[in-house]
Amino acid sequence: MRFIMHESPALASPKFDGAMAEASPPRRGRPTRDQARARHAELLDTALDLFLDKGFELTTMEGVAAAVGMTKRTIYARYPDKAALFLATVERAIERSIVPENELRRLDNGKLEETLAAIARMRVAFVMTPVGLKLQRIINTESYRFPEIFILSYDRTARPVIAFLAELLRRHEAKGGIAVERPEMAARIFMSMVVGGPVRIIVSGNPLSREEIDDRIDFAVRLFLDGVRRR
Repeated sequence: MRFIMHESPALASPKFDGAMAEASPPRRGRPTRDQARARHAELLDTALDLFLDKGFELTTMEGVAAAVGMTKRTIYARYPDKAALFLATVERAIERSIVPENELRRLDNGKLEETLAAIARMRVAFVMTPVGLKLQRIINTESYRFPEIFILSYDRTARPVIAFLAELLRRHEAKGGIAVERPEMAARIFMSMVVGGPVRIIVSGNPLSREEIDDRIDFAVRLFLDGVRRR
């Protein structure tokens, strides 16, 4: 006797094949290095927002994990406690605010007044970005608890600009146009004049228009140059 096997219509139908595919999804592989980096950046950016919105005390690792869609175990595998995660989020924001030296040199057109104004506008413009505002507000509110974030921010963002300005002043002094006894001190005071004032106003939640910022910067630059001009 010979048996004839008939193919089941159900087994051959696309609908059944789709159901089987849904019941047994393909297993995901390990994320690529780029995917892992992007996921880590997302973690730090999300954590920074939570630390800013809630403050260090009220932000929890559980809340961060839920917001970013990770398990607490995954986060703890990289950061042993909330303080370590907080410092990592701030360090990432600081790293994103560093101005490369070649960018500073690009702003130097040989004319001291225009170069000083361009550097001031660049620094104020960064503070007005979302990352810049978050960083300044975090430093303002949490540096009493973590003084190292203020030092780190100064060392990596402000100090290189001040060093460049001091070098700039020395070069123009050698040309005979200005007289500066202490170039580093003069550079720090200049940055306080042109950047510190507008930044405090902006971070406090009182926006300045582009015209107001330009007017403040131009006035401060002229005032500074009046003070260092050779007599």
